[in-house]
Amino acid sequence: MVYSFKSIVASCEGLYKEKGSKFHAYAFPVANEEEIKQHLNELRKKHFDARHHCYAFRLGPDGTHYRANDDQEPSGTAGKPIHGQLLSFGLTNILLVVVRYFGGTKLGASGLIHAYKSAAEDALKQCVVVEHDVMKAIELEFPYERYNDVMRFVRETHSKIIQQQLEEPSRIQLEIPLKNEQTLHDRCERYHEIKFIEEQ
Repeated sequence: MVYSFKSIVASCEGLYKEKGSKFHAYAFPVANEEEIKQHLNELRKKHFDARHHCYAFRLGPDGTHYRANDDQEPSGTAGKPIHGQLLSFGLTNILLVVVRYFGGTKLGASGLIHAYKSAAEDALKQCVVVEHDVMKAIELEFPYERYNDVMRFVRETHSKIIQQQLEEPSRIQLEIPLKNEQTLHDRCERYHEIKFIEEQ
């Protein structure tokens, strides 16, 4: 089970040059494919005269939702090495695009792989990386006299309060780090009045 994942704090850029060709790399933190499409469209407008816009992305805590695109470069020479750098750096929720301006000299398959890998690596080396907890939504129900106990459990498990209703019975919606879920279960089991009424 994945309890945390690494991503980047903000966008960053890299550059690699080889035999007249320029490879401009751009990395973006992203949460979904809609954001990915927006970044790709913006780069295509910015670099409208570039020959190729190759990219790879990974989404989700375990990065299993991913894609690599060669954008008309020979198969496996662009998207795959870009994706390989995302794996090498252990990053997810990220889009990495390498824009190529052709310099007039063909680089061959091995040359392209090296160029796209190097540009991608240069961009990622500029990025600030942060580790995020995988969060889970939980709702608790309890009598109001247990409110202070529940608040203590919230603090102990580093949970985030999303919404609370203090009328009887009191309810509270939390986002809790997945790694602390069992701890919260154990704390609440001390009091039969505290119930997990919903888990997502």
